[in-house]
Amino acid sequence: MIERYIENELTLKRWRRFKKRKTAVASLFFLIVGLSLTFLAPTIANNKPLVMKYQGETYFPVFRNYLAKDFGITTSVRMDYRSIELSDADWAIWPVIKWDPFESNPNVTSYPATPSAQNLMGTDDRGRDVLTRLLYGFKYSFIYAFMVWFICFIIGTFAGGLMGFYGGIFDIVGQRVVEVLSTVPQFFLLIILVSIFSPTLTLLIAISCLFGWIPISYYVRGEFLKNRKKEFVEAARSLGTSNFKLIFKHILPNSLAPIITFSPFVISSNIIALASLDYLGFGLEVPTPSWGELLAQAQRNYTIAWWLAVYPSIALFGTLTMLNLVGEGVRDAMDPNMN
Repeated sequence: MIERYIENELTLKRWRRFKKRKTAVASLFFLIVGLSLTFLAPTIANNKPLVMKYQGETYFPVFRNYLAKDFGITTSVRMDYRSIELSDADWAIWPVIKWDPFESNPNVTSYPATPSAQNLMGTDDRGRDVLTRLLYGFKYSFIYAFMVWFICFIIGTFAGGLMGFYGGIFDIVGQRVVEVLSTVPQFFLLIILVSIFSPTLTLLIAISCLFGWIPISYYVRGEFLKNRKKEFVEAARSLGTSNFKLIFKHILPNSLAPIITFSPFVISSNIIALASLDYLGFGLEVPTPSWGELLAQAQRNYTIAWWLAVYPSIALFGTLTMLNLVGEGVRDAMDPNMN
């Protein structure tokens, strides 16, 4: 089906090479399923009904916030949909998992609670459902990893492309600047900056991009240095093509293969970076759902709460494995020596 929409012959060949690696195709499928689930998490795991009919009115609590007074409740400001008594004419459709990622289960005697019918993967040390927090946490992990990769891709391609295209003194000065920046202990600087400022997702992405573009610039610079002297570039230059068109129309499209090849591996390393920061307590603000924060809880409760270590580890291991398998498939697809 996808082949119908691929008109470029080279792209079609690469897609067919990728399809030959069955593990990569299967991994890509499960990644898409996982991403679909995490971005649809409010409709899967929530303490609000998807839709309900109450006293002749239809409500959509997951998609719209209602006040307690809308249901005739005057004794409380906070809306608790479980406490509403439904008559025979009323009904409600609940999500598959009836827990919000920030909600504690009041029906267990102690926290963290073992896996049960109410909490399939148990609760954390504050009584929150582990499965729900894993589901919501994947969204933050992927957004961080993807945005850091994308922004670094843009900056690194721009910087490396300019150095490789113009060369000479521009390249010499640029490389010296890059070499100085590459000596900065990036992870420790990230921890220091996060400890000073409030660690929001946007701030973490911005700080991670300060130096994350440097490796990408190396690859792009090398490709530009190689391709700028190719025959098709010289032919375009002889026809009076501007530098802008030379860069973006002729050289850049032929220089992106290494970047595309390494992209899945970079995204997986970014997921590890966020999990590490959360584990150390320098990541997302509490109580944001986070895989690393669950692993930190597992370390504090390792003698009594095995599930806090097992399930987040499985989620992290599975995601990284699938990304790496997709990366291997992309690597084979971009390899011109592959049939």
